Amino acid sequence: MVNFIEAQKPLLSRLMKMAGLRPIELELEPGTTMHIWAPKHHVGKNGTTISPIEPATDSMGSRKKKKKNRSLESRPNVVLIHGFAAEGNVTWQFNFGVLVSRYNLYIPDLMFFGKSSTASPDRSPDFQARCVAAALARLGVSRCDVVGFSYGGMVAFKLAEARPELVRSLCVSGSVVAMTDAVNREAMDRLGAGSSAELLMPETLKGLKALLSVSMYRKMWFPDRFYKDYLKVMFTNRKERMELLQGLLTSTIDAKIPVFQQKIMLLWGEEDKIFDIELAKKMKEQLGDRCFLHGIRKAGHLLHVERPCAYNRQLQRWLAYVNSAAGADQAS
Repeated sequence: MVNFIEAQKPLLSRLMKMAGLRPIELELEPGTTMHIWAPKHHVGKNGTTISPIEPATDSMGSRKKKKKNRSLESRPNVVLIHGFAAEGNVTWQFNFGVLVSRYNLYIPDLMFFGKSSTASPDRSPDFQARCVAAALARLGVSRCDVVGFSYGGMVAFKLAEARPELVRSLCVSGSVVAMTDAVNREAMDRLGAGSSAELLMPETLKGLKALLSVSMYRKMWFPDRFYKDYLKVMFTNRKERMELLQGLLTSTIDAKIPVFQQKIMLLWGEEDKIFDIELAKKMKEQLGDRCFLHGIRKAGHLLHVERPCAYNRQLQRWLAYVNSAAGADQAS
């Protein structure tokens, strides 16, 4: 019997390729491979990854192609980092299309999502951030704006903290700078869940329905067949993902808010039940004057899926602002 969720993936891959993106697998170190969707100028005719700074050949056609590629490479780079329930292309399927004409998009699969894997025992968001940075370096990306959702937002914060020369700005939704014991306990108590693993790694239809219910503002009905197919496809590598959840937790006593150099946008669903808007307001105060908060009405945790037009509109405004601000800074 056909799995509807799995059957969707080839169509989604085709749409992404039509938009000018290509899937690339990069071996970052022995035993660690990251799968990433990247602009097609990174891929040669034979499917091999090519360096963006390779010298042009002496043929006129190749020089023209190289000139075109350099024009594409001059676009601002935007990195979209997914959350815990799905890999990159599934997470951002309603959002990448409005960005590809203006930006070079990079959509990585974090370790143990999609086709990315590692032999390293490190399960921290710091490790995920290092892998994203290494993949971008392999593709010649030296400066980028990063968009992170939920778990991907935590990775994005780590990336910005560790690599301020790489990350120019952040746009984060439904996330926190650090998952402290106190934040985790308060969220689980509010949601009536025993643990984050119980909530985010459901094994039953009831558990998956509960997860979608707290993730969305609108009550949406799906046939049980949909939930069964989703469970089979989206919650693979269960052991490793459980370890990733454990690797997120940090002591409330040891937690410190970094001083970020970047401009930060907190783009939030006003009805987010997992990380509510009050938490976002508190985080904005902690992050200081370079942090902004915008709430989207009638949207929950999955705001980019539930209200993609409103989310995309605000994301486009943010990216236009940070790019115009960067240009003004360079001119001054």
